[in-house]
Amino acid sequence: MEVTASLMCRNIKTLFNFDPPATDAEVHDAALQFVRKLSGFNAPSKVNQAVFDRAVADVSAVARSLIDSLVTTADPRNREIEVARARERNKMRFALPR
Repeated sequence: MEVTASLMCRNIKTLFNFDPPATDAEVHDAALQFVRKLSGFNAPSKVNQAVFDRAVADVSAVARSLIDSLVTTADPRNREIEVARARERNKMRFALPR
């Protein structure tokens, strides 16, 4: 079996070491994106809805526990600065050739 490296889903954002800390809604949204990616479902069928919702809840709980348990000596990142940096990266990435 061939193993290939793939990038993490771009919709899942880093949530650790921000001031203010990540909200439960942000953790839930990241968990939802992760479960969607793993399952291949954007919206599961009715028969799979309960299992899908359980997976999102479980991943949310584990992610929250992870984020709350991590330790760093780095200063917390500022959300506004990180958003501005991301915008600049996107400008460069998607700039039209002249």
